Amino acid sequence: MPKDCGCKKQPSDAPEMLPEYRLDYSKARPNRFAERIRPGGRLVVLDPDVAKAFATPESVNAALRTLIGTKKAQSKGRRSNGKA
Repeated sequence: MPKDCGCKKQPSDAPEMLPEYRLDYSKARPNRFAERIRPGGRLVVLDPDVAKAFATPESVNAALRTLIGTKKAQSKGRRSNGKA
């Protein structure tokens, strides 16, 4: 027999969703950024201090690719030295 979770149970005649959670989809707008996202890409939100360091999305990608290359080179060096 399951124990009582201690939560209040709603009456069976309660509405499925409270009025304040109902959305008026007639006021919805299309995502203005959707066209910028390439298939297979990811949208990442940068913190303001990090975003100030980059002028364009391309510069962010270039910096990340450099970091990835550095990480790969470091991991290759560790394997050749026998270190894990």
